[in-house]
Amino acid sequence: MSIIKKKKDIILIVDDIEINRIILREMLQDDYEVVEAPGGKEALKILFDSGEDSVLPTAVLLDIMMPEVDGFQVLEKIKTTDSTKNIPVLFITAADSEETESKGLIAGASDYITKPFNHSIVRARVDNHISLSRYRHELEQLVTAKTAEVTRTYESTLEVLATIIEYRNLESGAHIRRTMLLTELLIEKMLKKEKFKDALLKENIPALIKASALHDIGKIGIPDKILLKPGKLEPAEFDIIKTHTTLGNRIIDSILTNLPDSDQYLSYAKEISHYHHERWNGTGYPTGIKGEDIPISARVVSIVDVYDALTSPRCYKDAYSHEISLDIIKEGRETQFDPDIVDLVVEISDEFRKIEEQHRD
Repeated sequence: MSIIKKKKDIILIVDDIEINRIILREMLQDDYEVVEAPGGKEALKILFDSGEDSVLPTAVLLDIMMPEVDGFQVLEKIKTTDSTKNIPVLFITAADSEETESKGLIAGASDYITKPFNHSIVRARVDNHISLSRYRHELEQLVTAKTAEVTRTYESTLEVLATIIEYRNLESGAHIRRTMLLTELLIEKMLKKEKFKDALLKENIPALIKASALHDIGKIGIPDKILLKPGKLEPAEFDIIKTHTTLGNRIIDSILTNLPDSDQYLSYAKEISHYHHERWNGTGYPTGIKGEDIPISARVVSIVDVYDALTSPRCYKDAYSHEISLDIIKEGRETQFDPDIVDLVVEISDEFRKIEEQHRD
């Protein structure tokens, strides 16, 4: 048996005694589409084995005492499955027992309908729980939409800030776009490699990709005379440039103090901004960590950032060709960069070139 799409709300009545189903159907069918199951096994089939064109019931009226699969077993399955856990379940029972009622409510039942059935009570309880369920669903949708709107707003604000920093550095905002596209491409390819798949599947990939835009946010704290110097930096000046990693870490950390700990977008941004100049052999900055101790997000953005910097003009150099840039990256294998990521970049270098050419300043 399957539930066919109808305009009315659907009530699933589950009871092994046919007369009980008939009575409840007569009470509800004027305003609801009523579907019946003569036992727990049949109810589970309707709820979980229906086809793609079927719809779940709006509420379930569920008898407790049934052979083979009783009401508590059906309720447990409903409440532990994401697709059905929010469906209100009203237990049907002849037992007038506080212990039974308590057990059912603790297990997730929304209410009880006792036998013999009282028409006005049955209708009132079913109507009320369906109204409450609909209201909760609409409220959840509203909260989800508002949360997404707020998230988009602050992500866009931070990306604009990152773009402003690039312009201040006499670089086009296209650098931000290229960084995200190259990061996305590289991670997509890494997910197909056994070496990286398990580690990356633990990450929030969309958040990581978006966060790559903020890798140089700490440059906002670097003086113009150093940031825009056309010639070679003095050692003291380079020491100041290097502080953009710790500055970025502190800037994002200050934002995170006012946001939930679960904000993964900014958590990745903090991680990337802090560690994207670490080197595979431990000679990078600011902490000198090495190898796989460097977060995978920073290892990816590190190589992407260098490739884009090499192929783009800067105040202190002209743009290098794709071929020369790739050779420089290969020279950094096992010293500056994760060797396996370098090998993958070489493997997909034509796709790197394509992104660079399509999104050139």
